[in-house]
Amino acid sequence: MPIEIADKFGATRIASSGVFQVMSAPEASSGRIEAIFITRQRHGTPEAVAEARAVPRCGLEGHKNFVADGHKDPGKELTLIASEMLDLLAREHGIPLGGCESRRNVLTSGIDLNALVGREFQLGAVRAKGIRLCEPCSDLVAYTGKNVLPAMVHRGGLRASILTEGLIRPGDPIRAL
Repeated sequence: MPIEIADKFGATRIASSGVFQVMSAPEASSGRIEAIFITRQRHGTPEAVAEARAVPRCGLEGHKNFVADGHKDPGKELTLIASEMLDLLAREHGIPLGGCESRRNVLTSGIDLNALVGREFQLGAVRAKGIRLCEPCSDLVAYTGKNVLPAMVHRGGLRASILTEGLIRPGDPIRAL
């Protein structure tokens, strides 16, 4: 039997077979960029940057996965994770994981990223579209040495496509469109 709950963002979720689906998110439609991370080399350490240029079908300039010819697969251009999920990971599972360690490009606050799957949203001057959840993988465990997989299922962030070119910076607002 499905169970309906309200999460910390005020979104009503319905749980069936252990999977939560967002039904509505009245208070989760805006937030902000807390930090931006670029990994310049394969297996390199992500570094916080003051700004990044987002390019449609290419990714973030300077990132190891940037594809200059514009043939990047949708959903692989930009990854985001909510600071609230990292706080929850530490509080409820005893696993501290920093924004940089998450290996996601953008650390956010105040917005329910899961609610953005299939929706367009604005990060500062850049428009993007949520494609799918960014589920944790064994690479994250290998990089961090922390068994985050079970605790981060459906909490690992968002994969998005970049729709318009522009700069993003920490402090920029994020809002669902």
